[in-house]
Amino acid sequence: MINTDVLTATNIIVAITCLISLLLMQNQAGKSMLIFHPVTIRQNNQWYRFLTSGFIHADFLHLAINMLVLWSFGNAVETRLYPQAMGSPMLTFIVLYFGGIIVASIPSFLRHKNDTSYAALGASGGVAAVVFAAIVFAPWQNLYLYGIIAIPQILAGVGYVAYSWYKDRNATDNIGHMAHLTGAAWGFVFTIAMNFGLLGYFVSQTLKGPSWL
Repeated sequence: MINTDVLTATNIIVAITCLISLLLMQNQAGKSMLIFHPVTIRQNNQWYRFLTSGFIHADFLHLAINMLVLWSFGNAVETRLYPQAMGSPMLTFIVLYFGGIIVASIPSFLRHKNDTSYAALGASGGVAAVVFAAIVFAPWQNLYLYGIIAIPQILAGVGYVAYSWYKDRNATDNIGHMAHLTGAAWGFVFTIAMNFGLLGYFVSQTLKGPSWL
């Protein structure tokens, strides 16, 4: 008998993403068919790249970080929290995650639609969406930075937004900080829109503060 606890949307997405990413990690021709490249998208109407870019990663560390965070937060959001959703929790989670990947790429598309040198890949937008959905449900629950340092999710979220905003305005690397920020915003807004009562819950839980105060 198949254990249904294993067949969550999170675990399936992690498995498929790892498989595709590992198969194509050293295959530049394969990557080029899936990567987010605004000029190619615009010229050839290859809109599928908004989604397929989330299945490939630059290297093993990039893949490992994204999938570890997704696995850690995704199963909690999907199995413990998303039963509040109308309809299928699994379908709701899929819309949350892949919606995050797609929406996160929109600012980059608008900014780089004429820049032939720009390309992006990775699932960070979807992962950020899942993390910020978790923050809505449990703002003061600890997350563990590097698996050791306990930080309340709401404080980590505020720091993440501030850091992404600053780095996007003062870009010195090739990381899509605006994509991270947009994915996080999608996760927060989508979760609230799913059930408007969650907004009041989030505000009340945030104002209540952590249990140790």
